[in-house]
Amino acid sequence: MGLFDGLIGNASEVDLDKLQQEVKDLLIPHETIKNAYKIIRDTFIFTDKRLILIDKQGVTGKKTEYHSIPYKNIVHFSVETAGTFDLDAELKIWVSGSSLPIQKNFNKATNIYKVQSVLAQYVLVT
Repeated sequence: MGLFDGLIGNASEVDLDKLQQEVKDLLIPHETIKNAYKIIRDTFIFTDKRLILIDKQGVTGKKTEYHSIPYKNIVHFSVETAGTFDLDAELKIWVSGSSLPIQKNFNKATNIYKVQSVLAQYVLVT
């Protein structure tokens, strides 16, 4: 991913072998990463068991929040595409037990349908 792509928020696929090593302490035995997307400093990781959202915070990005969401707990998700004046696409994920969704914004150039399709594959098949 180029610096310019990162600055404008384009999602890009991540090297899965490298990422597997970076997050190995988060994974359980025999859990494997199937797809991953990086948006600026945040990362969406689709494993064979759950969705992991990595949210880098602060100016330096040293503070990190990890959301671990089993696919069976995702009860609803939606995609809102970018419009003429609204340049961001949005992905919202509702998790059982929470009334507010987890919301992530994507640049208009991002193929939000691809991210939604991967999410649907795991939520609807699991």
